[in-house]
Amino acid sequence: MLILVAPTAAEIVIRNSRFIAEAFAVADAESARECLRAQKESRPDASHVVHAFVVGPNANVMGCSDDGEPPGTAGRPALEVLKGSNITNIMVTITRYFGGVKLGTGGLVKAYTEAAQEVLAKAATTELTARTEFALHVPYSCYEPVRRLLVEAGAEVTAETFADGVDIRGRMRDREFAEFARKVADLSNGKAKLTVGDDGAAPA
Repeated sequence: MLILVAPTAAEIVIRNSRFIAEAFAVADAESARECLRAQKESRPDASHVVHAFVVGPNANVMGCSDDGEPPGTAGRPALEVLKGSNITNIMVTITRYFGGVKLGTGGLVKAYTEAAQEVLAKAATTELTARTEFALHVPYSCYEPVRRLLVEAGAEVTAETFADGVDIRGRMRDREFAEFARKVADLSNGKAKLTVGDDGAAPA
């Protein structure tokens, strides 16, 4: 499976109607709803703001809406494009500005399908990899070498707190974690403490 690297947009015009397709990374159904709410608030003059999303490691959670277009002509075609893309944790909104010419049900299906295809064709993606969430407490004497290990492991550091030592929170690819933990244990002589997910603290 793939995930989106950054938000992407594309626009097509069909018989004077503008279809603005935008793709966003979302973590779950709730964040998809928040994204949709923000999109509707930012485009109050739009005729329709259609959406579709897929989330989960196997893209097994999904949803869509026609937002007032005839049933099955907008959200469902966009969702079918997402389902065939091998991309997960993604939401596509397609904003329509009506151009005065009705497209009919077949024309709408074609337009929303093409808009979704267009934005995905422009989207940059990367491979979805399993990641380990961690917290690490290290003495100040170990901080700089541990930071170098984090960079080498491609870790994403989300927070650092400096007190009686340094508390570091972040995530890294599962396949990098065991080697990282071993190296931290070696350089800290067992003084570092590693917390992994909900498993509790383990000496590093």
